[in-house]
Amino acid sequence: MMMSSVNGPVQLTAFGEFLMRLHSAGSQRFLQTQEYKVWYAGAEANTCVLLSRLGVTTRYITRVPDNDLALSGIQQLQGHGVATNHILYGGEKLGLYFSEPGNHIRGTRVIYDRAGSSYAELQPGMIDWKKALHGTQYFHWSGVAAAVSQSAADVCGEALAVAKQNGLIISADFNYRSTLWKYGKKAASIMPALLQHSDIVVADLDSVALYYGITTDTDAPLETRFKQCAEKLQKQIPGLKTLAMSFRKTEGPVHIYTGALMHHGKYYFSAGCQLPFITDQIGSGDAFTGGMLYGIMNAYEPQSIIEFATACGALKQSIHGDWAIITKSEVEQFMQTGSSGRIIR
Repeated sequence: MMMSSVNGPVQLTAFGEFLMRLHSAGSQRFLQTQEYKVWYAGAEANTCVLLSRLGVTTRYITRVPDNDLALSGIQQLQGHGVATNHILYGGEKLGLYFSEPGNHIRGTRVIYDRAGSSYAELQPGMIDWKKALHGTQYFHWSGVAAAVSQSAADVCGEALAVAKQNGLIISADFNYRSTLWKYGKKAASIMPALLQHSDIVVADLDSVALYYGITTDTDAPLETRFKQCAEKLQKQIPGLKTLAMSFRKTEGPVHIYTGALMHHGKYYFSAGCQLPFITDQIGSGDAFTGGMLYGIMNAYEPQSIIEFATACGALKQSIHGDWAIITKSEVEQFMQTGSSGRIIR
């Protein structure tokens, strides 16, 4: 599935760091494994892959080294239909992260190796944002894009200023990663200014509390806490039109995955998806984001937006790697039938 034209207008342009993921093979711990499976990743790239597979034209912007490790991943992006003609090449290192699989007893672990990467060394002025964002409708980024270096955060500011000036719809995922903020700045001192012009936000209760000091009643149901959070967050981000969150809880061995949406001042909640088994939950939030954006772009009714987004996030957890390798028909079937062990012939 290739882009028909990488030079024409695109519906969504995303910016962030492109990564290689090395995953401990055979469900073994870091201290046991003797081999790693390789996947490519990056929060914004993950979202682009799903949107492109759903039929949305997307462009991905990042900076990677000019070597075969990066090229292999870029070719895979292109294979899913993501336009890569504005990717910048330079620097010496592709960002890495290592993952150790968890289970119902022990959580998944991640170790990042992103310091000094081509993306982390990206400087203001390197990307011609007026050219890169020309002809696009949406600009999507996440907190991870600003977390690896001060210069990367400055480039986020550059991109957002041009996006705002050009009247793009700005989509942001809060995506707080505590182990990435190592360059002397706290996320709370960087992120609010970058998020101020957001139209669409995906977040979680913890990241909202960390960035803005917004707290909710921990004894209240999640639906109530979501409403409390949304009301307070709108005062911090005046142009906020849409806020979405995904939630997970466990009931015995079964995971319950749900979603919440505030859209133009009204609230919507998805039915819970029962997931009896998790293959890989990394990237599920990015799939949720992609599903939500797809629903908005296609003028779905708000309840359908959150049901579609939740289904995308749930289905991703059945797939190895960071990318939601799914189709629209699979999402729609999951929305109708839920988890199924049937053979589809």
